Amino acid sequence: MKISNQNTILITGGAGFIGSNLSEYFLGLGHKVICLDNFSTGHRHNLKDITGNPNYKLIEGDIRNIEDCILAVAGVDYVLHQAALGSVPRSINDPITTNEVNVSGFLNMLVASRDAKVKRFVYAASSSTYGDSEGLPKVEDVIGKPLSPYAITKYVNELYAEIFSRTYGLETIGLRYFNVFGRKQDPDGAYAAVIPKFVKQLMNHESPIINGDGNYSRDFTYIDNVIQMNELAITTQNQSAYNTIYNTAFGDRNTLNDLVQYLKAYLSEFDPKIADVEIVYGINRAGDIPHSLASIDKAKSLLGYNPKYSLQEGLKEAVSWYWNNLK
Repeated sequence: MKISNQNTILITGGAGFIGSNLSEYFLGLGHKVICLDNFSTGHRHNLKDITGNPNYKLIEGDIRNIEDCILAVAGVDYVLHQAALGSVPRSINDPITTNEVNVSGFLNMLVASRDAKVKRFVYAASSSTYGDSEGLPKVEDVIGKPLSPYAITKYVNELYAEIFSRTYGLETIGLRYFNVFGRKQDPDGAYAAVIPKFVKQLMNHESPIINGDGNYSRDFTYIDNVIQMNELAITTQNQSAYNTIYNTAFGDRNTLNDLVQYLKAYLSEFDPKIADVEIVYGINRAGDIPHSLASIDKAKSLLGYNPKYSLQEGLKEAVSWYWNNLK
């Protein structure tokens, strides 16, 4: 179901990987999009294809500043809150800043959205919330103890959203993202995600370093599946679907060893030498969850979620994009 008529959608973190993809998608449907970003992790080059769109507005601001949040939500129908400091290692190295952005900034956005009477507040939650829970697949109402400061902040987001729904009547939906990847994901920096980082290394004939023995597994989730979930979250008219949390994933898992072999195979179609690049193994990373696999039954049942891209299908799309944009 599409949103009826033209609506105004605020996307916080709109210059980031996920936020910029969401911005392009909703502009393509004819909606007005406002982006709030401080460019701490987002990039202006992610916005180059939409900057001239008359329905697009960029507000350079920080969710830690309540005045920026109030300005951004004025006249907004829906909020897609993507702004956050991601990365488990970053949160271990700097828990204070992670908390300021992910908790205080999140609370600022909730307050501003409540006061502006937005129709619905959809936010990026995280599979890290499952913590040390060993059961697979991960089901939304069964979580363990957090394993990192980042995981704590994302769980606190869920608690705050529930309180704002109960206390103030603000409609909220949380999407627990599972290892999202795809076009525009940054391959550079100390906290780069594994897929774009490995892609760039392989393209440069450099050996990727896998943490541990490579048998840790993840539910890798292509960006277009995530876009589908965000759209469903703001269009659903099923009242039973409001004020709750959904796994946002494909519902399958692959090891890091599987991942790197797929990457080598797909990239070798562009450069046969990549097939011979050696893989290096290092130590396990602090705070990492060994295995991750989502149950997507709840999202299928209440939202009508139907992910289109498996890891292999998404990787083929992503590899092609990186080859054309990093070369």
